[in-house]
Amino acid sequence: MSHVFPRHCHAAAPIAAKGDGCFLVDSTGKRYFDGSGGAAVSCLGHSNQRVTQAIKDQLDRLAFAHTGFFTSDPAEDLADLLIANAPGNLDRVYFVSGGSEAVESAIKLARQFHIENGEPQRRHLIARRQSYHGNTLGALAAGGNAWRRQQFSPLLVDVTHIAPCYEYAERGADESQHAYGQRVAQELEDEILRLGPDTVMAFIAEPVVGATLGAVPPVEGYYARIREICDKYGVLLILDEVMCGMGRTGHLFACDAEDIAPDILCIAKGLGAGYQPIGAMLCSSHIYNTIAAGTGFFQHGHTYLGHPVAAAAGLAVVRELLDNDRPAQVRARGQYLQTQLRRRFGQHPHVGDIRGRGLFWGIEFVADRETKMPFDPALGLAGKLKKAAFANGLICYPMPGTRDGKHGDHVLLAPPFIATEAELDGALACLETAIREVFPG
Repeated sequence: MSHVFPRHCHAAAPIAAKGDGCFLVDSTGKRYFDGSGGAAVSCLGHSNQRVTQAIKDQLDRLAFAHTGFFTSDPAEDLADLLIANAPGNLDRVYFVSGGSEAVESAIKLARQFHIENGEPQRRHLIARRQSYHGNTLGALAAGGNAWRRQQFSPLLVDVTHIAPCYEYAERGADESQHAYGQRVAQELEDEILRLGPDTVMAFIAEPVVGATLGAVPPVEGYYARIREICDKYGVLLILDEVMCGMGRTGHLFACDAEDIAPDILCIAKGLGAGYQPIGAMLCSSHIYNTIAAGTGFFQHGHTYLGHPVAAAAGLAVVRELLDNDRPAQVRARGQYLQTQLRRRFGQHPHVGDIRGRGLFWGIEFVADRETKMPFDPALGLAGKLKKAAFANGLICYPMPGTRDGKHGDHVLLAPPFIATEAELDGALACLETAIREVFPG
C-alpha cells in the first residue's frame, strides 16, 4: 500500500522509472511519448545532459543558501540572462519555486507598488473568465475557471473577471477579428471605470491561454489595446507566461509576438524544463525603483527563493534555448505540427477548432460543428480521452469545462522542443486512435 497522497485516490498510476528524450518509461518498460510535456514543462525532453551536468556541478559547490543572508552566482547569472532577453523595461527578477508562487508574488508586488507610490486606494485586480493562474489562494482567486474555484470560493479575495479573447466561441458572426478583439479589450476599460479608475491596481492575463481554454491565442491588436488601456489609467499589466513562455509559443517570451511588454511577467514550467522546480517574477525598473526608494523591502518571501541548484538548472535551460535558437526550431516544428493536426483532424465531425502557436496546440471537441455546441459534461469525454491516449502510449492534456468551467472539452498538446517530425507523427497516430475510441460517430 502506498502512503503517497495522489492526485486522484481512485486511480493507480504507473511508476515512472526513466526518461529518454521525448519519452517516459514506466517500471514495466512501456514507453510514453510526452505529448504535453507533463503540463507544458519538459521543453527539452527528459535526458538533456547539459542541464543534468549543471545540476551535479552546482551540488558539488553549494546546495542551499537562504536569500535572507546570501545571493548566489547561478541566481545572479540567470537573472542577467533573462533580463538581457526580456521585453520592454523589465529589469529585476524574483526567483520562486513555481508558477503559482510567481503569480502570488506578482499580485502582492502590484499592491505594494501602489502603496509605496502614494496610491494605497488601488486594491482591485481584474482578470479574465476561463483563465488559470495557479492554485494558491491568491492565484486561484485571479483565475477565472468556475470549476477550480467553486469549493474554495469562500476563501478567495474578490477579483472581477472580464471576457477572454476566445474568438472561436465568442466572436459574433458579423464581426471581424479586429472588431471582436477591440470589443473584448474594451471590457477592461469598462470594468476599470465601473470599479473606479483610481482603485484598480492591475490586470492579469495569459498571452496564450493554456490549461483552461486550450492554447487560445489572441486576435491581432487585442493586446495593443489592453496595453493602451492599462497605461491610460495607471493600471499595472501582469502577463502570466507560466505555461506559454520560455520558447513554448516560438518566442522566449510569449508577449514578444504581440509587440508589447508588461509591467510584471511570470514564468515557470519551461524555465526549469522539469529538471528542478523554479519560477520567476520579472518586474520593470520603475516598480523596483519605487520600492527601493521607499521601504526597500518587498514584504513577501519563501524559503526556497533563488535556490542555487534550481537557478543553476534554469540557467542551463535558458542557455540551451538561446544557444541552439530553440524558439526558431519551435516555430518551424510548430508549423509542421499545425499542418498535421489539420490534415488528420480538421474534418473530424466532432473537432470544432484547432488553435495554437509554436508547439502549443489545442483541439476543441463539439457535439455539432455547425452550432459549436459542446458535448454533455456527463459523458466525461476529456477524462476518457486522457485514459485512452495514455493506454496507447501518449501523454496529453485533455480538460473539461472549456466554455464555462463545466461545458466543453479540449485536449492540449505541448511536446518537447526537441521532438522530430517522425516522433510527432507517432504521437498524432496515438491521438487519432484514442479519439476514434472515445468520440461517438
